[in-house]
Amino acid sequence: MADTSLHPDAVAALVEGRHGDPFAVLGPRDGRVRVLLPGARGVEVVTRKGAAPLSQAHPAGLFEGPLAETPYLLRIDWGGTTQEVEDVYAFPPLLGELDLHLLGEGTHQDIGRCLGAHPCVVEGVRGVRFALWAPNARRVSVVGDFNGWDGRRNPMRLRHEAGVWEIFIPRLGPGAIYKFELLDPNGSLLPLKADPCAWQAEVPPATGSIVVDTAAIRPPKPRARPPGMENQPFSVYEVHAGSWMRGPDNSTLSWEELGDKLIPYVTGMGFTHVEFLPVMAHPFGGSWGYQPLGQFAPHAPFGPPEHFQRLVARCHEAGLGVILDWVPAHFPTDTHGLARFDGTALYEHADPREGFHHDWNTLIFNLGRREVRNFLMGSAVHWLETYGADALRVDAVASMLYRDYSRPHDQWIPNIHGGRENLESISFLQELSRVIAERCPGKLLIAEESTAFPGVTRKADEGGLGFDFKWNMGWMHDTLHYMERDPIYRQYQHGGMTFGMVYAFTEKFMLPLSHDEVVHGKGSLIGKMPGDDWQKFANLRAYLSFMWTHPGKKLLFMGGEFAQWREWNHDRSLDWHLLDQAPHAGLQRMLRDLNRLYREMPALHALDCDPAGFRWVVLDDNANSVFAFLRFGPEGTPPALVVSNMTPVTRQGYRIGLPSGGAWREVFNSDAGIYGGSNNGNGGMVHAVAEPAHGFDASVGLELPGLSTLVLVPAEG
Repeated sequence: MADTSLHPDAVAALVEGRHGDPFAVLGPRDGRVRVLLPGARGVEVVTRKGAAPLSQAHPAGLFEGPLAETPYLLRIDWGGTTQEVEDVYAFPPLLGELDLHLLGEGTHQDIGRCLGAHPCVVEGVRGVRFALWAPNARRVSVVGDFNGWDGRRNPMRLRHEAGVWEIFIPRLGPGAIYKFELLDPNGSLLPLKADPCAWQAEVPPATGSIVVDTAAIRPPKPRARPPGMENQPFSVYEVHAGSWMRGPDNSTLSWEELGDKLIPYVTGMGFTHVEFLPVMAHPFGGSWGYQPLGQFAPHAPFGPPEHFQRLVARCHEAGLGVILDWVPAHFPTDTHGLARFDGTALYEHADPREGFHHDWNTLIFNLGRREVRNFLMGSAVHWLETYGADALRVDAVASMLYRDYSRPHDQWIPNIHGGRENLESISFLQELSRVIAERCPGKLLIAEESTAFPGVTRKADEGGLGFDFKWNMGWMHDTLHYMERDPIYRQYQHGGMTFGMVYAFTEKFMLPLSHDEVVHGKGSLIGKMPGDDWQKFANLRAYLSFMWTHPGKKLLFMGGEFAQWREWNHDRSLDWHLLDQAPHAGLQRMLRDLNRLYREMPALHALDCDPAGFRWVVLDDNANSVFAFLRFGPEGTPPALVVSNMTPVTRQGYRIGLPSGGAWREVFNSDAGIYGGSNNGNGGMVHAVAEPAHGFDASVGLELPGLSTLVLVPAEG
């Protein structure tokens, strides 16, 4: 009979938790069974023929003995309690050859349902299948309450083809908290790691991963969307879920409570979409989600993943689109996260000149590595498919595109051609756009990109990056710089309001007034406006009206719609009590009316990305700080004349050329009394006469209230 005893070195490796191939020595083989159960007093093998004790082969918990038949159970005496369970090491390999092949070549588009923890049934037994990419680890174990957090109990099987470790743990189910214990290539024990592909994480500061019934979270039915969003009204309300509104005790709202309050508010305000700052699990709330570690898990303090999925569904039921901020550029250095995950620079670059962001003290994803690209690609698809989000707004794209981003001249490495462009990131973003277009048709990608990089919204097959829209950061900075000036000096900054039209149609733009403009000492939007309180509100009304009528889709961060005085604080609710005061309520009402006008009037949205939709009428009146332009819609729809007076001086009889004579209706006036204004204007109607002006045969003399924006349309329209 063959000798089945283990070599002493193998025994030592097992009991010391150093053995890299436990399935080769544990479990059933050659009519015997061997188990490692540290802390067990005794073990019996239970079959249909009865129970038989195993002999202790090592005092650290190694037991072995004859196996009469299969299947079998292990009856374990833990010293006061007895457990009957299947032997982990009796189960076969789990991942199929196709999964391993796709993982190996970095093209597995369902990585979130392949790697991670997934309840399933194997050979009639319910349990959880774990899989983890860690190709350089010497040993990987699943640890949790279910095994006393002892890495010797459940070391995993390495599937060498893909560098993936796997194991099936019977009788485990949803709700179990777990982590991974790894030995690095030198055999040193690493800090316990959270699961990069977990669908749920513990509430910080706890750092464990939680098993979720992933099969029960089925992708929702795709939402019908109008084609060509560049021709549709697109008005976005940007929200930080933890501080939009809080409970009476300053507690954060759950996903369900947020849905109860946020959805009717946003739809009532007339926005078409809500955009959430990153909802992906993150260890530090002060990062607002922009330093995530859970690329597949909604942030735990708000509730379980199925509740977030329901929030998205409720938004859709109310006709509201959902955009999620998503961060594929970098990740935090927390030891339980992705940093040196298997003891090597696995997800990040090894060289800090490529792999470390000094601005944010974060690590940069190595997008030249196919498995890392696959991980992020899978995350993007996960949020769009599993949760039904309508778009991803990709954060910090500029930092991805340039190797010298925010680096001294001697602290970056050129690309293979000697240039500063990050070719790997460019390729990743192009591939991402192709995958989303094929896998998730109708879903959008929006870039937060602050440079003049060409072709951000050009199709990837045409040499662009493939985004659907790009945040126009230049417009935001230029116009805010203008509005912050005292009106007496605005004549010298006139180009701040007009320069955006020089490049307005080089990309498909979204005009953002985002969270970045109301933090870090920048104050609030209303706080940026000059003058006394009345002038501050008038300035902000005129500015937001200029923005809503300007070419480009719209985005406004929460609180801006009612002029919150205080700078945004992520640990506090917005100051909703301000709506008891008339100026704040008036501004909110104006935003509601602007959204309605924007949606209902094709001239204000249908040709946002087409130069045929815009014409300057008054471009160079810097002495009076007056701007006027026409917006056009599809043929057969009426144009709109927009006039802004950015001084507190009322202009009487200000003559403006018009494309047609006759009656024109004043359909919007930011100085209206119901908005908190002085109620000056043109009485709702004006009549153009045959007096040439600004290249037109007809013109009209308008009263332009101080610090106001007006919108007029032909009366017959």
